[in-house]
Amino acid sequence: MFGLDHQIASFSDGTTLLVVLVVSMALGLRHASDPDHLAAVTALVASGRERAGRRAATLGLSWGLGHATSLFGFGLPVVLYSAYLPAPVQRWAETSVGFVIVALALGLLVRWRRGVFREHHDHEHRRTRSAQGAYAIGLVHGMGGTAGVGVLLLAAIPSHGLAVTALALFALCTAISMTLVSTGFGLTLGSDRVRRSFGRLAPALGGLSLAFGVWYALGAQGVLPYVF
Repeated sequence: MFGLDHQIASFSDGTTLLVVLVVSMALGLRHASDPDHLAAVTALVASGRERAGRRAATLGLSWGLGHATSLFGFGLPVVLYSAYLPAPVQRWAETSVGFVIVALALGLLVRWRRGVFREHHDHEHRRTRSAQGAYAIGLVHGMGGTAGVGVLLLAAIPSHGLAVTALALFALCTAISMTLVSTGFGLTLGSDRVRRSFGRLAPALGGLSLAFGVWYALGAQGVLPYVF
């Protein structure tokens, strides 16, 4: 999705405060539409036993804040010193994102195998993932975006203060967009129609997320073509 990001970033010349901030917000709000984020949030929300919109929003916000924390923390040295993570570290950070997606997908498939998504088990549903756990997942997931932050936000921003502000706004907007995406998934999965058929949907969602996570991890290691 970096082609679209480059188009968004091209609207800023790095000198006008308002334009830089608007572009940063647009990049952050678009960030949740990346395939790896969609796969992770699908497995994250669907693998929990509570699928109501409010619960999904809580998980999405926690996940997004964790993602924003590491995105800002690892992006700050890029802003101030143009200090990117060493290539091997960046590669393993990206690989860890694939591992997270795989783990979430396996969790969904295990719960489906145990029959917890059958309609007559709905009254037994209890919380299976805490907000703290979702935050930790977000911390790991956000580590994979450091290079993108440098390319998309900082190349045309000569002022360190403006660049740090843009980075913070970008990170905040990623958390907002991930909360919105998670809420949307939660509302969809919690509807009566989808809930009745979720036992059939779960293996498909889990299988697709699992395949994507494996491909993402292998792509980060250079074993398969990697487009992100």
